[in-house]
Amino acid sequence: MIELKPEKPDDWWEVEALYDLCFAPGREALSSYRLRDDIPPVPDLSLVARDVDGILAGAIRFWPVRVGQAAALLLGPVAVHPTHQGEGLGGVLIRDALGVAQSQDWARVLLIGDASYYGRFGFRQLHGVDMPPPTNPDRILGHELRTGAWQGIQGPVTRWI
Repeated sequence: MIELKPEKPDDWWEVEALYDLCFAPGREALSSYRLRDDIPPVPDLSLVARDVDGILAGAIRFWPVRVGQAAALLLGPVAVHPTHQGEGLGGVLIRDALGVAQSQDWARVLLIGDASYYGRFGFRQLHGVDMPPPTNPDRILGHELRTGAWQGIQGPVTRWI
């Protein structure tokens, strides 16, 4: 049994350790991290998954950004502990968090990732949305929480501030 809860401040370093475990060294050198610097993740959308013993099994975070002048959520990272991979927990984290984001009136979500994986959650390649370099434009994906939310949205992705 896995329980999902909003990430609390006390979870921060444990979640960071999970990200270090699941992603390559130097993950914070990615351009998407410059969009997150000194900006807290969106409360109630950043979730942790814990097993019956309270051990962290997975985590997902969302960050506010702007695309041109439009508000958007930047999804990521999402990670599942290696002992729980293959159980569908990543999908549960993504679907549940997107549902919460929709209920909070967010319109659109952006991520940098593999379309063959994220396509099952409704993410599609975005055109005219420019992430800071070096980002492969084929990996810039968007999801609409409201119909038509990405229509006409173009420009650089910038920090929320």
